[in-house]
Amino acid sequence: MFNPHEPLATSARRNLAIASVSLFILAWTALSASGAVSEARLPAPWSVLSALSHLAWNTDHQTSPLLTAIGWSTFRIGAAMSLVVALGVPLGVLMGASPRIDAFLSPLIDPLRSAPIVAVLPILMMWLGIGEEMKIAFLWLGAVVYLVPMVRDAIQAVPQAYVVLSQDLGATPLETVWHTLLPLARPRIFDAVIVSVGIEWTYITVAEYVNATEGLGYIIQTARKLSSMDQVFAGILVILVLALLTDQVLKAIKRWWFPWEAEA
Repeated sequence: MFNPHEPLATSARRNLAIASVSLFILAWTALSASGAVSEARLPAPWSVLSALSHLAWNTDHQTSPLLTAIGWSTFRIGAAMSLVVALGVPLGVLMGASPRIDAFLSPLIDPLRSAPIVAVLPILMMWLGIGEEMKIAFLWLGAVVYLVPMVRDAIQAVPQAYVVLSQDLGATPLETVWHTLLPLARPRIFDAVIVSVGIEWTYITVAEYVNATEGLGYIIQTARKLSSMDQVFAGILVILVLALLTDQVLKAIKRWWFPWEAEA
């Protein structure tokens, strides 16, 4: 049972996932029905579903508030993640390939993983204002401090024998990075990107608390001010589902892009 390399059939994995979710919903339903916790603190599952339906199509709006919020949040995540990959991956590759660059930059980058990124929000507001630039910059900062070290570690995990072989074949240092280190590290780098996207979903509500008129974070904040806990839970549920879907889509892309990883 406790063997990380034990093969697990797809049907068994799916059934176990369904069982865990079902047990969670049953426990939530039983707790709500018992009256041990008030509806104002823990709305019942059916109340959350009703709030979700209300947000999905509110007759007071010509469009779906929920779909509009999903669109804005997804756009902000996508824009920030594009910058994270564009800047974080090359920097991580350089740090992983060069011990000197790593020694120079690590004291600046590594501590940021433990820094309270939320505390930087007032600084970003002062520098960039309270518009979209600030929100995207905050999401970028929240993820890039994790992506860079993970990419560095992926490069450094490539066995040295491949580097030596590449150099013996006459490759220059840059050719060794481009044709040896980077290709061999790509699956782990893609794993780092997947983790970074998940991190950005955890920060989306914070980013959209400031001067946002659209987005899932805005919906949650507005509902909290109105003490509509059912809508708060509905917004959180949507974020969890979107984060899970994003994770599964990226993992499917990885299996398609690196089929040997799935076979290993």
